[in-house]
Amino acid sequence: MSDADAAGSDGPDSPEDPVGYFVQDMEFHGKSPRTRREYRRVLDRFASFLRTDAPGGQVAPGDASHRDCMAFVHSLRGDPAIGDSTVAAYASYLHRFYAYMTQVGAFDANPMTLVMEELDERIDPDPTRREISVARMAAFVAGITHPLERALVVTLLKTGMRVGELCNLDLRDLALSRAVAAYDLGGRAQLDGRPDSLYVPPEPSMGERYNGEERTASNKRKRATVIPVDDELERVLLRWLAVRPDAVSPADPLFVGTASGWGERLTPAQVQRVVRERAREAGWHETGAGAAENVTPHYFRHFFTTHLRDRTGERGVVKYLRGDVADDIIDTYTHNWGDNVRETYEESVYRLLE
Repeated sequence: MSDADAAGSDGPDSPEDPVGYFVQDMEFHGKSPRTRREYRRVLDRFASFLRTDAPGGQVAPGDASHRDCMAFVHSLRGDPAIGDSTVAAYASYLHRFYAYMTQVGAFDANPMTLVMEELDERIDPDPTRREISVARMAAFVAGITHPLERALVVTLLKTGMRVGELCNLDLRDLALSRAVAAYDLGGRAQLDGRPDSLYVPPEPSMGERYNGEERTASNKRKRATVIPVDDELERVLLRWLAVRPDAVSPADPLFVGTASGWGERLTPAQVQRVVRERAREAGWHETGAGAAENVTPHYFRHFFTTHLRDRTGERGVVKYLRGDVADDIIDTYTHNWGDNVRETYEESVYRLLE
């Protein structure tokens, strides 16, 4: 018997089977079979959890509380077969499920809204993390000679974006004031009048098609963000573009493989491997050590947050660049992008290249 059947389903057309109802609507909206299977698997696991392990006793998905959802996420973290990025992806699946069911009137509220806010990375640095000075980080960057690897690391350090957001960048998301032969950069309308910038959208989702390509990672921004590209980041990106292989995907990813996956969009696992290997060479990564010791792509986001916030004193600008702010705040920075973001960023961002 399936989880949906055990829940007393009256069929996928009935809200009595909310998971089936949602998955069928995904089909109506044109989602791929692979995406529907992945959502079904995660949501069935959630429904099973609510029947057997919910804090307040057995409960249906439509009656689950914020605490029930938080307990489910906690149970995922306790599964050794599930990594942190997968936990975040499963939480986003559950959030979309509740958002849709609330929108169509099948559920009264979305208990995942508060959960997702609590899961968001906090702006305050973790005091137990390894602390690396700007000078030591610059020396680390100097030791990276491969154009792709240096571009990956410097982009993460200069923008504070998540590794999935890095992998989802396309050429159209990068605007440079310097023309680059054979490349059509900055095709986004959002980059008009904003040269030397990166556009990071919120929409790409793992397993779904975006700009003509199925994505292997999700962006987690609350709203789209335009991030300045300073002269150092421009330098490493130009060096990378000079040797970048032709992309396999019609989406024209910014970062593609130069080894076995020649021309294919890089995945978060590949970027994590690059960072892990370089960090291990620097003595900043040890197998079995935790986040407090190891330098990972996420550590670069922590580095960006800590050092840029300390230099600017502008918590709001840093939150905007990270993509963490709500609609009213982000609208303020969007409308005053030149004054409130670029100028503050360029005056304060740390130097990494000699």
